[in-house]
Amino acid sequence: MCLAYVLIGCGSASAAAAPSIVHCDSVPSKILDHPVDYCIDLPADYASSGKRYPVLYFLHGLFENDHRWIDRGGKENFDRLTADGTIGQFIVVLPDGGDTFYINSEDGKDRYEDFFVQELVPFIDHHYRTIATKDARGISGLSMGGYGALHLAMRHSDLFGSVAATSAVLIPALPDPVPAEGRWEFYSRILSHAFGSPLNQAYWEANSPLTLAKDPSKFQGLKIYFEAGDHDRYGFEKGAAILDEILNKENYPHTYALRSGGHGWEFLDQYMKYSLSFQWHWLKQAEQNTPGKAEADTR
Repeated sequence: MCLAYVLIGCGSASAAAAPSIVHCDSVPSKILDHPVDYCIDLPADYASSGKRYPVLYFLHGLFENDHRWIDRGGKENFDRLTADGTIGQFIVVLPDGGDTFYINSEDGKDRYEDFFVQELVPFIDHHYRTIATKDARGISGLSMGGYGALHLAMRHSDLFGSVAATSAVLIPALPDPVPAEGRWEFYSRILSHAFGSPLNQAYWEANSPLTLAKDPSKFQGLKIYFEAGDHDRYGFEKGAAILDEILNKENYPHTYALRSGGHGWEFLDQYMKYSLSFQWHWLKQAEQNTPGKAEADTR
């Protein structure tokens, strides 16, 4: 495993306000039969403190990769919010999810969800000084990553204590039949890797956070936040409103925000402070409640 760290940004008088440190590498995977790239954003004092930290998994959108957090301003937002005290220090893991939607593909050939749960999370906990409890482990995502974050958190609440989704791909139902032209012809192509070709309606519904939300007994205790723009170009605010309705009907506590704006990184750049503050609120509590969290470790 490569241990070369890259410092991005300028120094600061205090470690807490200094820019975080980004390291990129790959995770070997027997499940996928190929390595998976990832970047990891470490607190400025990671190398010297010996402490363990809460961890947030951040999932990118479609047509993006593990470097998107760095390339599109996520890291700058993260550093600024840490420097001004809005959030504290935690690790951010940025895996490459390709076009998987972070689920096991309908044809069974690309078991990304199994990789994430059975290999990626244990790998990160083994190689980095995380607080390896569900309450100290959050998951967030944008667009496809928002879908993936909700899906993984609701299906694996034994691993994640909190989830925050921005502009999540929430579609109540696929049209039947799916149009062979226009926007849905494009959607069919980009969804086919995960959901089958032709698109498998039943598989879409089974994996959808809108379906999973109807049985909150399976994710009791999970802290949920999601937001969407009122002018999302894909109309995903409609799905977010439905998710809000479902959780309200189930009397499940959550935070939903419809904000002024569109879709993607332009929207997230403007409002990232809310989702990161939500995550930090719960990660901080887990950190404070974890005995021996500051014990020295050589990883």
